[in-house]
Amino acid sequence: MASNQDDTHDASGSRNNVENEIKRGLTSAEDQLIEPNGSMLASYIGFLVRQHISITCDNWRSPELKVGKEKIWSEIQRSFHIDESRQKYCIQLAGKRLRGFRSFLSNKFLKDEEGKFVEAKRPMKYAEIISAEEWDNFVAKRRNEKFHEVSDKNRKRASKPAYPYKKGRTGYARLQQRILAEEKSDATSLPEHVLWKAARVGKDGAVVEAVQNVYDECETLSQTLPSTEVQGCRSLLSRVLNVPEYFGRVRGKGFGVTPSSFYKKPKTKNPTNKEVMETLAELRAQVLELQKENARYREERRGSEAKDTSDRASINCQPKFPEALHLVSCIYRHQLIA
Repeated sequence: MASNQDDTHDASGSRNNVENEIKRGLTSAEDQLIEPNGSMLASYIGFLVRQHISITCDNWRSPELKVGKEKIWSEIQRSFHIDESRQKYCIQLAGKRLRGFRSFLSNKFLKDEEGKFVEAKRPMKYAEIISAEEWDNFVAKRRNEKFHEVSDKNRKRASKPAYPYKKGRTGYARLQQRILAEEKSDATSLPEHVLWKAARVGKDGAVVEAVQNVYDECETLSQTLPSTEVQGCRSLLSRVLNVPEYFGRVRGKGFGVTPSSFYKKPKTKNPTNKEVMETLAELRAQVLELQKENARYREERRGSEAKDTSDRASINCQPKFPEALHLVSCIYRHQLIA
């Protein structure tokens, strides 16, 4: 949800302050941004996306945004020590920040207190990053009937959540960091349902009955469900809430956490060309050795068979002892009769 604070979307931002000292973008066990520099990096990404991507952008996956996204990532790497593997996360966060900025502009300048659209000129505060043409196109899209239908549908869905989130802009990652620090725990992560419940605790520390019931059911289920099933296609929290587990997210963990990263499923690494050639060379050597052994075995077998044949031939040419004895007996009887 977009903030209504003007300084959140300051056009000039605090780029100079950010670049005065290279910061390390720290991440949690789930690779989410945490303090001390997580907020600074997130704000900087918001500043960059407003500089390089137009507010009229409707499709974040459009190939036309490739150059702008590359500039954003290049600026992030220049100002923060951050691993290449986090590029996708940062670009996704940039898209989220752009959507928030567009919502802020609509709520701040295009709607009255009752939420109805009003005539509005381009805010001069953002003249450096929003041209007159971009503003006119943006206003036209926001007045489109189809946009109103989708907007009304989403607003109604978000207006009465069954389990309202009560931690403002803290986010799951920084909430988890704070809880682990307060508990002085050596753990690096909290179960989804534990963090989900903590995010719905009010300032007075009270927990509504519905939230507590979900938590208790998750605790009970965790004692009976095998760990292999828990780390399947649906988490404990999704099972108890009886809702689907959406692609690319883990319920109760916040933005940027995916099932593959959270459950640490082993990934198969594609071999390099050099590794493939080395493997082929090893296999060829093994095949050649097997061929040599097979040839030796066949040669020895042929020699053994030839010897066996010769031995059998020499044995068969001599009369067996009983047959010889019978032959001598017959000759002796024949001589007596004669």
